[in-house]
Amino acid sequence: MEAQLRFTGVGGQGVLLAGEILAESRIKGGGYGVQASTYTSQVRGGPTKVDILLDHQEILYPYANEGEVDFMLSTAQISYNQFKSGVKSGGIVVIEPNLVTPTPQDYQNFQIYKIPIITIAKEEVGNVVTQSVVALAVTVTFTKCVDRDLVFNTMISKVPAKVVELNKLAFDLGEKYALKALQDGVSKA
Repeated sequence: MEAQLRFTGVGGQGVLLAGEILAESRIKGGGYGVQASTYTSQVRGGPTKVDILLDHQEILYPYANEGEVDFMLSTAQISYNQFKSGVKSGGIVVIEPNLVTPTPQDYQNFQIYKIPIITIAKEEVGNVVTQSVVALAVTVTFTKCVDRDLVFNTMISKVPAKVVELNKLAFDLGEKYALKALQDGVSKA
């Protein structure tokens, strides 16, 4: 498998949309992509997980192999706690530092980066709903799993026309913060 990614959060944060855009972008680029969601019966507020698998060959099973997830992005403590065990040792984990607090052991097990995804969407973009696009840009910048422009254009085609400009800004800010985090290096406990 070329890439096994995971987005975690709570219902209503847009992790499903971000996973859908990433998988669709990979397909448009000539590869294979699937996204599989796991969530509770709560419409909003319950733990949510989206596994995104990307490969150059047909994907026969839609979920990531536990313990082999290369990259996880998490915006909620409840989901982080529930799904972090799927990340491989040394895997990359991006957290929303205002909502997720890793354990000291997590800092030893994973490469943890802190990016205030929800704050960026809420305060810099001006619309908290764009947090999924901020997260999408962060993921593409960290993993380079799908061509950036392909993801950007797929995102534009999926969001309502009236919010395209806001989402373009969200994507640009997600990239900017991801590049800064990569430059600054792994977070310490």
